[in-house]
Amino acid sequence: MKNLNKLLFALLTGAICIQSCKKDDDLIDVPPPIVNESEVITTLQVIFTDSATNAPAGVFQFRDTDGGGPNAPVEWDTIVLNNNTTYYAEIILLNELASPIDTISNEVEEESNDHQFFYTITGASIVHSYLDQDTNTPPLPIGLQNKFRTGNSSNGTVQIILKHQPGIKNGLITTGDTDIDVTFTTNIQ
Repeated sequence: MKNLNKLLFALLTGAICIQSCKKDDDLIDVPPPIVNESEVITTLQVIFTDSATNAPAGVFQFRDTDGGGPNAPVEWDTIVLNNNTTYYAEIILLNELASPIDTISNEVEEESNDHQFFYTITGASIVHSYLDQDTNTPPLPIGLQNKFRTGNSSNGTVQIILKHQPGIKNGLITTGDTDIDVTFTTNIQ
């Protein structure tokens, strides 16, 4: 019986040694998870154009030169628009920490199926609509190209949030990670 136990122990030990000595080539490759990191954004510009005349109506920007680091933003404009006017509004995002400066809005457009801007307007008499969409089925808004229709004179805020939603974009502000969240004081005169 002792010999049988010794033989079983030896066989079991040998099997464990053989199993642990297998080549890496014999192991099944499990691909690493896809990491789609949030963008570094130092500057958000909103470029307004009067839709009736195609005349520039203003560039309003938020700049945080350390990209969300410990330093306060260095520029945070107030959006000032005329009342009862329709504007086209284009969003430009920059990473000024990169050399050369990286235009993040181009990356957002290239990855449009994974990004969406959300606009929350409080107090200011503005109706917002999207002018661009991705290639998802059904298509969802992107928010780089927009229309703002102002009403009567008023004051308030326009909050612009870019959500990063790789593989999970569903048109909801609660989905994904926030790449940037800026609230502009807004005056309609």
